[in-house]
Amino acid sequence: MAFPTKAKYVIIGAGIHGLSTAWNLAEKLKAKGQGDGKDIIVIDKEGIASGASGIACGVVRNNYFQPAMRELMAHSVGVWESDQEAFSYNPVGYLQISPESMHADCAEIHRQQTDIEYSSDFIEGSDKCMSYMKNIFSDWQAKGITNILHEKRGGYANNTKAIYGLAKKAEDQGVRIMSGVVVKGFIFGNGSSAVTAVETNKGVIECDHVIVGVGPWVKTIWDMLELPKTVDIKGRDGLTHKDIPMWRYWALEEGVLGVEPGFLMDNQGNMPPVIHVDTDEPLYSDVDGTMITDEMWGIYYKPDFHFNGVQGGAMPYKIDKNADDVNIDPYGAKSPEFIVNDHFAHMWTSALAFCQKRFEGQIVKYRNEPSGGLGCFTPDSFPVFDHFRENVTIIADSNHGYKMIGVGALIAQEVLGEKSALLEPFRLSRYAEGKLHPVSNSPFPWS
Repeated sequence: MAFPTKAKYVIIGAGIHGLSTAWNLAEKLKAKGQGDGKDIIVIDKEGIASGASGIACGVVRNNYFQPAMRELMAHSVGVWESDQEAFSYNPVGYLQISPESMHADCAEIHRQQTDIEYSSDFIEGSDKCMSYMKNIFSDWQAKGITNILHEKRGGYANNTKAIYGLAKKAEDQGVRIMSGVVVKGFIFGNGSSAVTAVETNKGVIECDHVIVGVGPWVKTIWDMLELPKTVDIKGRDGLTHKDIPMWRYWALEEGVLGVEPGFLMDNQGNMPPVIHVDTDEPLYSDVDGTMITDEMWGIYYKPDFHFNGVQGGAMPYKIDKNADDVNIDPYGAKSPEFIVNDHFAHMWTSALAFCQKRFEGQIVKYRNEPSGGLGCFTPDSFPVFDHFRENVTIIADSNHGYKMIGVGALIAQEVLGEKSALLEPFRLSRYAEGKLHPVSNSPFPWS
């Protein structure tokens, strides 16, 4: 295929957001009689699912304290459910298992999930929680749990298979997906701020609209577009905090326990829900009994046949350097710089043993799989979905990305001129206006 020199729409990134947008945009163009998939080119520096989407843990949940996030995720869960086979989606549900300090937050999540008819059960009280979990896993032993939010929808997807499912839907609509195409810069119009062309290592592509869906590489493209490096944020205290860095990085710690996925089946021999445990109980080493932490901690885990084991992770940690100094080469490795913290395997496997007896003594089976990596976060750790330079749309997911398969449909809708109420709470302007999302008591920055 000859390298194209012109396209109506250029989408950067062949991951969850880029391919979902391409597929939906192609369908909407055709339905409106305004073109079809042949008007769309998706470019990626390596290839389909070669970045963060290809190593994502694939969890799909609606466990958010923020109403706007909850409504947006309910929409995305509906997309996952619409074609479970193509998206390799496992609708096993999701368990948020929490201590008393998170009780009120989780009760509010359950109430609002009920309001939007998103099915979930809420279990309260230590004894009832222990009984509920033992009915799922006879070896459950986690202490200090006073409430459980059991989302009946949600689950997880096999990460790479889901992305290839999206790619097929896009290609079936005539979309061209081009691998090994590295963005080098942008050409701006004379007398306007619009992008008239994308400069790449293969040549220049003239275009009418650019859509950016590059996950943790968003800062690189943002800088190429000469967008602001800082924002002013009107805080809840009514004061405006000046020159807050637009981007920061957290290291996302995940791994795999090399047991058979069937090792984590429930009491009936079925796939269990995805398990997420937050607790303020002290965590002790499963190796030598020493204390690992006496502060709030959290983990998540699930059996996963893609990773061929039990896969999951723990709280991320901040990268203590300026975002401009983080080594994240957009033209290098398949994923952002993967930071291996030696502490993680010890902590995570000890936490698994804290939760279930079957994990005691299993640290020797830990595998450091290519999972996790760097996450590029916005100032408040929630997404920015917005339009810049007259004809550029940016999907900055702030590490909420993989589960948000439905964002592409909403972005396509907006590119064609129809605003989305679900995306409105995620504009960049929310910072200056003080329209901030509420903050929960979870140890995870994105909950």
